[in-house]
Amino acid sequence: MYKYDGLLIYQSHDDQGIIEVVEQEGVRALHFGSHAQQSSMWLADPDRLHSLYARAMMAGLVFQDNPREVLMIGLGGGTTAKFLLQQFADCRIKAVEFRSAVLKVARSHFGLPFDSRLKVKIGCGAQHVQIQSREHSEQHDLILVDAYDHEGMASEVGGEVFFDDCRTLLTADGLLVINLWGTDRDLFQQVSWNMGRIFNHRVLFLPVRNRGNVIGFAFGEQTPRLDMKQLIDKARWLEQRHHLEFPVYLQDLKRNNPNVLNRLIKT
Repeated sequence: MYKYDGLLIYQSHDDQGIIEVVEQEGVRALHFGSHAQQSSMWLADPDRLHSLYARAMMAGLVFQDNPREVLMIGLGGGTTAKFLLQQFADCRIKAVEFRSAVLKVARSHFGLPFDSRLKVKIGCGAQHVQIQSREHSEQHDLILVDAYDHEGMASEVGGEVFFDDCRTLLTADGLLVINLWGTDRDLFQQVSWNMGRIFNHRVLFLPVRNRGNVIGFAFGEQTPRLDMKQLIDKARWLEQRHHLEFPVYLQDLKRNNPNVLNRLIKT
């Protein structure tokens, strides 16, 4: 059976709706009942990040190049978690995924490994950070937020309360990275405003080329002011190590954040 211009190889239902896996031209993708891809993977190179937005989220490594304690809100196919586990031997990940059926598909169809460094909790990511922030602080040096369903970004992860809880859980020099949908202008403006208020406008945005996604980066209060020349050198080194387009991401960050860049980076 063909669907979304590809071959449907798996389909199931849970209380939240449809879960589908589709293959097309050597790429396997996860869908939640719509054409939008939630995760994707090259069949010939399953350990390499395929999705353009997932690759762009890793632009945060320019600023946080050795993540050790990672919190992921939204697991999807698990391709980002798998990448981090493979690239960083000392990295430990706590992932919160709302749907247990999605975790099963990540294991069965996207190669998410059973690894002692990866703990997956089934539940609401916003509730998790709310509870954890009441009891703990500065737990994670990297927080990745990618919480979507078939209709768009989960509303629970766009408000000031959520970002305030995340800020509590971030280390003083930590980094929050969130996948936003830029074509919904009103929602994007509201979420970006909420991020700015909570993180004292220490926020950069990276539009994903040829996609509607915009990746937001929010910096901890004690993140040192970085030097652009050093970042350029680091981007080149990271490109060779991880085979991602870090110099391009840095160039696009500089182009798209002219009013904020000087607060975070020495240009």
